[in-house]
Amino acid sequence: MSASIAIQVLPEAPNDAELCRIVDEVIAYIQSTGLRCEVGPFETTIEGESYDNLMEIAAECQRVAVRAGAPKVSAYIKVVYRPEGEILTIDQKIGKYR
Repeated sequence: MSASIAIQVLPEAPNDAELCRIVDEVIAYIQSTGLRCEVGPFETTIEGESYDNLMEIAAECQRVAVRAGAPKVSAYIKVVYRPEGEILTIDQKIGKYR
């Protein structure tokens, strides 16, 4: 693994149920990419070999939220990237806690 991102998508929504519905659509999109991901209560972590691919996924997450009905969406993204070599994987970071 050469890159990972953690993304928190915060769509504008009229109520909690609608907010959760929109976020669920974003998570479904992330899972559809086929990349290793871990859903948490505040953010979803995604691992990949291509930094550019992960950045496109992050951008598409926002578009998915808008298509799902959010008039506005904010996203907070954390990135780890090592173009030469490996990074710590999700399992290496949290596997011992499962």
